[in-house]
Amino acid sequence: MSPTVVESADEAVAGVADGMTVLIGGFGAAGQPVELIDALLRSGVHDLVVVNNNAGNGDVGLAALLAAGQVRKIVCSYPRQSDSWVFDGLYRAGKIELELVPQGNLAERMRAAGAGIGAFFGPTGVGTPLAEGKETRTIDGRGYVLEYPIRGDVALIKAHRADEAGNLVYRKTARNFGPVMATAAASTVVQVGELVPAGALDPEAVVTPGIFVDTVVVI
Repeated sequence: MSPTVVESADEAVAGVADGMTVLIGGFGAAGQPVELIDALLRSGVHDLVVVNNNAGNGDVGLAALLAAGQVRKIVCSYPRQSDSWVFDGLYRAGKIELELVPQGNLAERMRAAGAGIGAFFGPTGVGTPLAEGKETRTIDGRGYVLEYPIRGDVALIKAHRADEAGNLVYRKTARNFGPVMATAAASTVVQVGELVPAGALDPEAVVTPGIFVDTVVVI
């Protein structure tokens, strides 16, 4: 089944509702679907749980969404950078929750959600505060922590091109979390630079199959 192709970013995010868990692609600014985030900002939805590698940069994109008070909790690996002053201020004021997840675990927990894996044991975080309250186990003499999947109500990602069947190709490092987020969400919204006819993409170059894509907007 082909995805729905919409005319604007605002239409693309119209299904995002208050309280949803939103997976947002990007490694810092690389691959961040800024136009979709801006549309989310305009929509006025609030009480969101956002999953992203970072906690926003500068005053634009994800940082602007945080500054508007629309995010209740952020799940990320790198909450602090030299330009993360928006998150810093909110966190110190007790206005936003943080779940800190090591980057490998972040990717694997979303991949597990997409693969239908109920939980997995990983070594990252053993013996640190990140393992507190979690089940641990020793396997072959090494400590492991039980981690659960991260699922989203919706994923907002950015790709380089899509075809009319929803198949996606990415541009270099802008790919980052896009593929795993597309599989881990109940609905995936993608902004692309170009929409091409079905069959125009080299099948060997397709990273995300169209079965995981629900909505496409050309930006």
